[in-house]
Formats: sequence, C-alpha cells, structure tokens
Amino acid sequence: MRNLPLLLAAVLLAIPSIAPAANEGKKHSATPNRYGAIAHHRPSRSWGVSHDFARQRDASVEALRQCGHRNCEVVHKFKNGCAALADGPAKAAIASGVTRDEAETRALKRCAQDGCSILAWVCTR
Repeated sequence: MRNLPLLLAAVLLAIPSIAPAANEGKKHSATPNRYGAIAHHRPSRSWGVSHDFARQRDASVEALRQCGHRNCEVVHKFKNGCAALADGPAKAAIASGVTRDEAETRALKRCAQDGCSILAWVCTR
C-alpha cells in the first residue's frame, strides 16, 4: 500500500502520452467553415446573397440586407459550397452544390418548368 501513490502517479503520467496517439487518425481541416445564404422576395423579384461568413447567422443577416425589400426572407442557407436560385412563371427553386454549375443545374431541375432561369448564385471560397 505504501507504493500506491507512486503507482498512481506513474499511471497518470502515462495517460497524456497515450491520448495524442488516439487522435492521430483524425483529420482536422485547416480551412474554417464558411457560410452563405440567399434571401428572396418573389413578388418583387428582389434577392440578396452572402458568402464567406464565419457564422450562419451573419450570412443570413447580410443576405437580407442585400435583398433590400422589407419582406425578403432567407430561403436557403449553405456551408462550404455553392447555391443557386432559379425562378419561373409558377415557382422558384433553390439548390446547393459543390460548384456553381452543380447548384444551378439542380435549381433548374427543381424549378422544372419552361421559362425558368437562374436569378442568383453564390459560392463560398
């Protein structure tokens, strides 16, 4: 029993050297997350976009500010990628993608009507 404190100290000293080895397999991105948003007011065809914000809330506030109409709403939020807004005679559609082209293609497919066109697009870094 006299050696118990010594044994506990040895075990506690060994634990920190084991912990870093457990984390070696985890990959941490050096690039921080970047957020964006699209705001839209369909009746007035007003829209606003934001990109490269550290917080989603800040991206949403900026998209609303860019939109400019008092009835604009944030219609899409995204992280680390691109987004596009398509509008047509009957409805609007929004989609995300890894690239601008992917986001636009998806938005046009969701709009799925003659006369749909891309109204806005935005990408983070």
